[in-house]
Amino acid sequence: MNVRVGAWSVRLAPRALLVTAILLAVGFGVTVAALSTGEFTVPVPDIVNALFGQGTPVAELIVSKLRAPRVVTGLLVGAAFGLSGAIFQSLTRNPLGSPDFIGFTAGASTGGIIAVVAGGSAMTIAGGALAGCVVTAVLVYALAYRGGVQGYRLVLVGIGANALLLAVNSYLLTRANINDAATAGAWLTGSLGGRGWDHAQPVALALLVLLPLCAAVARPMRMLEMGDDAAKAMGIRVELVRATAITAGVLLAGVATAAAGPVIFVALAAPQLARRLTRSPGVTMAASALMGAVLLTAADLAAQRLLAPTQLPVGVLTAAIGGTYLVLLLRKDRH
Repeated sequence: MNVRVGAWSVRLAPRALLVTAILLAVGFGVTVAALSTGEFTVPVPDIVNALFGQGTPVAELIVSKLRAPRVVTGLLVGAAFGLSGAIFQSLTRNPLGSPDFIGFTAGASTGGIIAVVAGGSAMTIAGGALAGCVVTAVLVYALAYRGGVQGYRLVLVGIGANALLLAVNSYLLTRANINDAATAGAWLTGSLGGRGWDHAQPVALALLVLLPLCAAVARPMRMLEMGDDAAKAMGIRVELVRATAITAGVLLAGVATAAAGPVIFVALAAPQLARRLTRSPGVTMAASALMGAVLLTAADLAAQRLLAPTQLPVGVLTAAIGGTYLVLLLRKDRH
């Protein structure tokens, strides 16, 4: 369905709009559940009052200071991972082309571990993770470049870089003292525990800046999915679009990892689940971002409640769910 707004023509897919609305509703429900349930239950009216600074001191402490920053960070980080995964799966035309598999998350982990071993603060660790992700992306892009960057080559080089970086990470952990190794190990699991507004703000800023950039390259990227020659024939500046999209995807993965650690499989699963729900021929960015936000927030809620009072890091649950999903995905492709 095409809608004209002045000189612009916008194509709207009714099913994609319906899925987007459902994901928004599910995300709202998960957010309310995460804010209200726990060791201390807070009724929904008290949540609203607390968020507007009109609740009781206890409700404001629990909701505004403890739960809301964690939930908002989870929503933003999940959206960033989902959007990053959608970008790379579209560029590589491969469901395994996510930051988890092509080395970018591992590079961020390397930067974070180096910062931990160097005795850095939480901000230093976040900065190290972002720097590690960017440096890895530059190296992978440079190694994959042969008069251009083909999707399959980017995946192959990225998988090799991922294996090498995982070995480097293991070596760094074995050389660190026991306290630093324990700190790095906890961070590498991926967790939203103890997250405050200072963790959510950088991710929100990154999304605010990068979302318009992603929207600008969304249509050219759909053309790239048909092949470089076809895209060039339609006037698409292939390498500029690809470089812009990779930059956005890398920064999204980097800031998300910096905020919550390398939470794996969200970037892999969210775009594929969104694609299956929307029945889109290609990866859909908006639905992927919403799916990532819902997946991570719901996984964190489950990680807190399943074995209460014991709380699991959200990365443990996403790894279990994502591993199962990956097996099913590979089994389906086999047939």
